Amino acid sequence: MLAAMPDSAPSPLSVGGTSPRDGGDACPGTLRLHRADDGALARVRVPGGVLSPDRADALLTVAGRFGDGELHLTSRGNVQLRGLDAECGGGPAELLAAAGLLPSAAHERARNIVASPLAGLDGSPSVADWLSELDGLVCGSPAAAALSGRFLFALDSGRGDVDALGADVTLIVEDDDCLLRVGAADEVFRLPAADGPRAALLAAEAFLRAARDSGAWRVKDLPEDVRAALVRTVGATAGPTAHRPRPRTARVPAPGPVTAPDTSTPTTAAAAAAATTPPAAAAAAAAAAAAPVTAISVGVPLGRLAPAQWRLLTETARRYGNELRLTPWRGIIVPGPFGQSASSGRSGPSGHSGRSGPAAEALDTLAAAGLITGPDSPWTGVGACIGHPGCAKSLSDVRAEAVAAVGPVGRLPVYWSGCERRCGHPHGEWIDVVVTPDGHRISHVRGEHRAPRAAVRNDPAALAAAVAAARA
Repeated sequence: MLAAMPDSAPSPLSVGGTSPRDGGDACPGTLRLHRADDGALARVRVPGGVLSPDRADALLTVAGRFGDGELHLTSRGNVQLRGLDAECGGGPAELLAAAGLLPSAAHERARNIVASPLAGLDGSPSVADWLSELDGLVCGSPAAAALSGRFLFALDSGRGDVDALGADVTLIVEDDDCLLRVGAADEVFRLPAADGPRAALLAAEAFLRAARDSGAWRVKDLPEDVRAALVRTVGATAGPTAHRPRPRTARVPAPGPVTAPDTSTPTTAAAAAAATTPPAAAAAAAAAAAAPVTAISVGVPLGRLAPAQWRLLTETARRYGNELRLTPWRGIIVPGPFGQSASSGRSGPSGHSGRSGPAAEALDTLAAAGLITGPDSPWTGVGACIGHPGCAKSLSDVRAEAVAAVGPVGRLPVYWSGCERRCGHPHGEWIDVVVTPDGHRISHVRGEHRAPRAAVRNDPAALAAAVAAARA
């Protein structure tokens, strides 16, 4: 029985050696698989969530040839393949390596990098150069091979979206410079943008030295005095210090078309004030509706993609911008260009009334395939762990419970967990639903704080009503 096997076992292809802490770091990868009740699990790191259509095809091939065929998005913009045969050996890793998804066997679990998914698409600066350079630096650093699979880098375009995720090392675009944050510290260090990726790697290497005695996997796990000393050490070789608290809530990309603001005409205070008058506001709204669509954003119910859905997304990417961006909120951005939108007065399956053109047509097709393409979908903001029967630790089939409880769109996201571990839970403000031996416990989470908890015994109708009320 797979459930009786060790939680994590090395693949026959693994050539990266082991770090002193490997015995306790059961975080899976493509070379070190996790044994679950539904088979072995591989977690494929996708730095920045960026995939070419060819690499997306390779993931689908591995899922179909060795696993259950589905692709599962994670809260770090990576991909999990489930139901792998225990006898698959190094087959999945060989295919992924051939596609360029495994550039360094020694670093495959260290390549945890999230990036602002709308960078360069919504008017915010691109972080593509940072992403490429940081990934190369991590793979080229012998020391970085010892980073835990839990350690996280974040590259924020200035939107504050991935800065809110609580990464261990964060780079933030700030005009022509960048800000470096270590852990959740409120102080950041300003340095030239070109120096950002190397500074991020040096900060990670400094963390490894600081963690030798404690065996901590992440910055937040360090003893408080050691964590403070780490921040001082990094600051000694970085730039000037500034006070910038980490955002408490991420700005999640909304499903639908993505447009960039028109910067061709400078905005003055007088012009901004004039735009609030009814005629000017109507004209501004009309201009926004006709703005070129730079990308489309879709959500994935419970982060699970069937082969047909993945294939459709890949074909859409190949037709337009030749790229997919997986988000840390289990969504997907398909960059364009998609050309100019036009007013049509129609409303397709995606619910984008008044729009026509390639973006609306693509969204309608994706909506018909079961993906979230508008903010009015009842699936918006709903997430869950894999639950039973895939996970032996789960007390129930939380995905089925989440499906049964789906109702009106809520103000807050909700995440269902089959046990107290809460694998894959979101950050910031959200509604936490955890299965207990007696039923379900519902909490309102704000960062590190939880509101008083409500308990609901095994009554599906009462549970759905309680979750809807908590999200309102």
